[in-house]
Amino acid sequence: MIYVHSLGRASRFYPDRIALTLGGTRITFRELHSRVEGIATALGNEGLRVGDRLAFLLPNGPEYIELVYACSLMGVIAVPLNTRLSAPEIDRVLVDANPHGLVRHSSLPTPTVRPTWQRVLDQEPWQAPSGSCPSVCYDPEAVLALIYTSGTTGHPKGVMVTHANVLADVDNFNFWMRYTEGGVYLHAAPIFHIADFPSLFAAAALGACQHTIPKFSPQNFCETVERERVTHTVLVPTMINLLTQFPEVKKFDLSSLEVLAYGGSPMAAELIHRTRELLPKVKLVQVYGLSETGFLSGLQDHEHTDDKLSSCGRPCPGIELQVTDDSGKEVEIGRSGELVARGANIMRGYWNSPEETAAVFRGGMFRTGDVGYQNSEGYFYILDRLKDMIVTGGENVYSGEVEAVIYAHPAVREAAVFGIPDPQWGELVMACIVVKRGSSLTVDELIAHCRPRLASYKIPRRVEFSESELPKSGSGKVLKRVLRERFWANQKRAVS
Repeated sequence: MIYVHSLGRASRFYPDRIALTLGGTRITFRELHSRVEGIATALGNEGLRVGDRLAFLLPNGPEYIELVYACSLMGVIAVPLNTRLSAPEIDRVLVDANPHGLVRHSSLPTPTVRPTWQRVLDQEPWQAPSGSCPSVCYDPEAVLALIYTSGTTGHPKGVMVTHANVLADVDNFNFWMRYTEGGVYLHAAPIFHIADFPSLFAAAALGACQHTIPKFSPQNFCETVERERVTHTVLVPTMINLLTQFPEVKKFDLSSLEVLAYGGSPMAAELIHRTRELLPKVKLVQVYGLSETGFLSGLQDHEHTDDKLSSCGRPCPGIELQVTDDSGKEVEIGRSGELVARGANIMRGYWNSPEETAAVFRGGMFRTGDVGYQNSEGYFYILDRLKDMIVTGGENVYSGEVEAVIYAHPAVREAAVFGIPDPQWGELVMACIVVKRGSSLTVDELIAHCRPRLASYKIPRRVEFSESELPKSGSGKVLKRVLRERFWANQKRAVS
C-alpha cells in the first residue's frame, strides 16, 4: 500500500523530476519506478512472495532505497540490519527473522547464518530480469519491515512495522517538518533507523530528490549539502555535536538547508544554541519517538525558546500521548510517570515475541518505557528511560537531567550518566566523560560545575574520563548498558 502513495505517486505526478543519483547518473522518478519494477521481478524470480522476509546488510546508498521500494511494492517484509553489529549479533537477528534471502555489501561483516540465497550487491548488480513484475501489494495492515531495536536496554527485538504505520509516520512527520514539493532530502542518518526509514516514502510522495552518504562524517555531510543543495535532513544529536565542532565547517556553503530535524536522544540546550549559531536560518525540529511507535511528538522551530528547549514538544493530530502511574492511570499535569501512546503509527507487535508484545500494551496504550511529565501548556518533557533511572538512597535521579548539566560545561564533548551498585545507597551516580580535543577537565572542576546546578544527591559520586568516544548503537545512541556491564556483573540490583 505504501508504494502506491510514495514512489507510485511520484511516477504519476513528477515523472520527469530527478529522484536519485545512481552511479553518478541522475535518474527520474519514471526511471526509478521502472528500475524498482525490474528489481521486484528479479526478487520474484528468486522465489520471494508476499510475507517473506528479505534482509539487507548495506550502507546507505541508492541501491538500498531501490530495494526497500521493491519490497514495499510486492509485499515482501524488509529486514534492514544495523551495519554496526558484529557478525554474531547479525547472526542472532537472522535466526530470529528467518529471512528467505540476504542482500549484503562485501565491506560489512559476513554472517555465518546463511538464508536460502544471498547476493553481494557491490559484486553482483541486478541484471535485466525476465518475466512480469509482481502485483502491487495494497494491504494497509501488511508488515512492511522488521525494524530491530537498537539494543540499548537488551537484545534487539524485531518491531513489526506495517504499511499503515509508515504512512501515518509520513503524515505525522510532515506535520512538523513541512516537506516541500521538489525539495532535496539527504539520508545522513542510517536508513535502518526509524528516524530515517519513513523519509524514503515521504520524500518520494512529494517529489523530493534523495541523496545518501554511506557513513556520516562532518566532512562528507558538508560536501554533500553544498554539492547537492540539500534542503531537508534528519540527524541524531551526536552527529550535530560533531558538526558544530568541525573546524572547517565555515568553509562550506550550507545555505540551501531549510529544515534540520533531530531525535534519537535528548539534545542539550548548549548544543542547540551552538547549532543556531552555525545554521541561523535553518528551521530546527525535534522529534521524539521509538522504533515501536515512529514519531510521537515534535518541537517545532518557533517553539525552540529557552523555556521549552528541554521539551520534546506536543503530539500532532492522530496521536494520543499520556503520562500514567504504575497502575496505568493518567496522572495530573506536572506529575511524572510513564509515557504511553496510541495511534495509527503504533507497531503491530514484536516478531516471534507474543509475551513481550503483551507486556508493552496495557489498556490499548503502548508503554514507551520513558519517564516524563506534561506541563500546563501540553508540552511533554522526557526525564529518563525507566531502566536508566537511578535510585540512590531512596531518591530518584534521572540521568538525562544530570547529563544536560554536564553538557553545559564547555570542555565536555560526550557524557553518559548511569547507576552503579553501592552497598549503602543502593546505587551511586556515575558519569563517563569524553573531553573535547584541546580542552582539559578534572573531576573536581566537573563537580564544582554541577554543585550549584544540581541537588547534592544528583551530583556524580564517581567520574571516569574516556580517551575514546563512548560506545553507540547504529542510530547514534550511547549504549549505557555496555558502560554499566562491568559494574553490575554478578550483582543483583539493590533497588528496583
